[in-house]
Amino acid sequence: MFNSTATEAPAIEKFMKPDLLPWMSDAHLALVLPLVMYWSMGLGFYLIDRFELCEKYRLHTPKELSSRNRCSVREVLRAVFVQHAIQTLAGLALDYFEPPQYTGHEQYEMWKLANRLGVSHEVAFAVYYGLIPAAKIFMAFFIMDTWQYMLHRFMHQNKFLYRHLHSVHHRLYVPYAFGALYNSLLEGFLLDTLGAGIAHLATGLTTRESIIFYTVSTMKTVDDHCGYELPFDPFQVLFPNNAVYHDIHHQQFGIKTNFSQPFFIHWDSLFKTRYASTKTYAAQQRKIRLDRYTQLQASKAEKKTQ
Repeated sequence: MFNSTATEAPAIEKFMKPDLLPWMSDAHLALVLPLVMYWSMGLGFYLIDRFELCEKYRLHTPKELSSRNRCSVREVLRAVFVQHAIQTLAGLALDYFEPPQYTGHEQYEMWKLANRLGVSHEVAFAVYYGLIPAAKIFMAFFIMDTWQYMLHRFMHQNKFLYRHLHSVHHRLYVPYAFGALYNSLLEGFLLDTLGAGIAHLATGLTTRESIIFYTVSTMKTVDDHCGYELPFDPFQVLFPNNAVYHDIHHQQFGIKTNFSQPFFIHWDSLFKTRYASTKTYAAQQRKIRLDRYTQLQASKAEKKTQ
């Protein structure tokens, strides 16, 4: 049992950390779980679309989705599958250079932390297993946001890069969940794969911390493209950079604004690239959606009576 008041440091007996799952290494789980969540969320939002489960919160009509987008669902699926293959290969390459994950030193680290800070075992435990990993993951979010904002904005400002790379993603004027990573292959690698890798290396995430980082980042990106403003969606409640915020960027009137992704909007605010009427637009769209939903419900009721 760890004792923060012990005068002698606990012994360190390092050994290889066992994996969370007996049939898969943690390193592979960090690559597989984001893919599982990407397609699970994509399927979930597809079913919401298909069975009209949340029409009250839908940003665009099904007619808009089919008439305004400039790429087929097949093209999107093919591009995302290839993007995921590249992402997985890059992850395997990164993992090859990662040091082995050991355990057995935690008691010593918490003892050292408790004595350095003059705190109890419980506080040292919370800091070591809670605060420090959370701070590292938060910093990884910040670094990834910074990388993506700068590169994303540059791709809009540089006509060559926009025409040959980023314009592919903007064929989706009406985004949907499993199109979140629909990009040109080079952009997908530079923006998403490389951005996540840089954040991982810069913050020194452990393998298990990277599982959280990669998975949450993937889920957030899918949610930003889901096409719904859901009041019960934790991503849209916690982060100002949400589906409505990013949807503005996909529209002609907002394409030169709202470059931030996927978590925060501080860079848009600092560099004055935030769409000036974001709140007004969101309020107007809610009214439009409510009117549309009311009409849809009235139409369904009328059909039932016939």
